[in-house]
Amino acid sequence: MKGKIIPFFSSILSLNNCVLFVLVITLDSCGQVNEKVNTSVQLETGIQRLINPEGKVIEERFLLPDGYKRITVDEKSFEMYLRKLLLKPDKSKVFFYNGKVKEKDVYDAVVDLQIGNKDLHQCADAVLRLRAEYLFKQGLYDKIHFNFTNGFRADYSEWIKGKQIIVNGNNVTWKQRTDPSNTYEDFWNYLEVIFTYAGTLSLNKELKSVSIDDIKIGDIFIKGGSPGHAVIVVDMAINEETNKKIFLLAQSYMPAQEIQVLKNQNDETLSPWYSEDFGEILVTPEWTFKKEELKRFE
Repeated sequence: MKGKIIPFFSSILSLNNCVLFVLVITLDSCGQVNEKVNTSVQLETGIQRLINPEGKVIEERFLLPDGYKRITVDEKSFEMYLRKLLLKPDKSKVFFYNGKVKEKDVYDAVVDLQIGNKDLHQCADAVLRLRAEYLFKQGLYDKIHFNFTNGFRADYSEWIKGKQIIVNGNNVTWKQRTDPSNTYEDFWNYLEVIFTYAGTLSLNKELKSVSIDDIKIGDIFIKGGSPGHAVIVVDMAINEETNKKIFLLAQSYMPAQEIQVLKNQNDETLSPWYSEDFGEILVTPEWTFKKEELKRFE
């Protein structure tokens, strides 16, 4: 199962005509719930929810506190893609990969993206998936590439040539298997391989560190490890008088589950927005991050 350190073994994994011979691979995943995180009920009578139940996408669903305006971003940017993520109807529940419901009251919205029926789409995987979905929609196939935990770079541009990935211990190679193809099904099969062999350890190494003062939509708070965790900034606004920024966070977790926009259980008047002035430690419902753990795709 993902999240374990896999010892020597030999098996064959079939993924849509793709055969992966696996001997040794190191996997990492999201961690366990941080016991120090406040999990009390966020909203009390009289507290206004900054939520428009009729909103279909992130920028429509989540209202701004007084004095704030959304950060201006380019229409074709990754930032705008995240801001425009389609959401399930208000009050929808998060589903796990096996159809069970996540009852834990830690989120205010559910992103309307299927996650498959395997226990793969966890925390780092959701971040990788959102980045890949954006590039796929833009037709930027050459820019879709991620590293396995062992360092192998898996380029989607090779995958669509009909090549498949062969893993033999720590030796990973490409081999021609099928005719060239670039359907969404091909793309999803590629992603499931990425989800299997990448995680917070590999993603953490791929990203560059950024200062909290320079935080942008698309940035990731990440702790690489086993356990580890990652959450992504999906929208931002700025106070027109103080220039202070606020941001929304989204995550998946373990077991594999739908992407969710997190509540801010530390400030019920601001939730689900988070302030950049959170101090040295960012407390989210299921993990805490140091401010130095903010990173960005190159």
